[in-house]
Amino acid sequence: MSGSANSRLEALEELRKNFEKFKATKPRLPRPGTKVPIEFAASERVGQHPELAQDFVRRVLGVDWAWISDESSLWEFHGDETNESLTEKIHQIYGVDVSDISSGNIADIFDRILKHKVVPPNSD
Repeated sequence: MSGSANSRLEALEELRKNFEKFKATKPRLPRPGTKVPIEFAASERVGQHPELAQDFVRRVLGVDWAWISDESSLWEFHGDETNESLTEKIHQIYGVDVSDISSGNIADIFDRILKHKVVPPNSD
């Protein structure tokens, strides 16, 4: 569990919110010191488009590989005050404006890219 933000107070507030969400979805909290299996966030939405995901990670995020889930956000891949540099890069590469997706949710960004992408007809 983590919380990150521009200040210590904001990070603690994000951590508190994340902990409250966790408590709301679990019938009981694990006893301190016990081992709890890692749970990964769902990746059905981003997983439907592996070619786009691979291209996006390489060309937009500028890394060779990254695990992204349906909850992943542009905010997790930079330390800037805004997502502007990445949203501009997305616009340059894919010709789609995603600057209004303030959450930076990558699954939502993929949906926007795919909605505006001209899909060639199936050659089968």
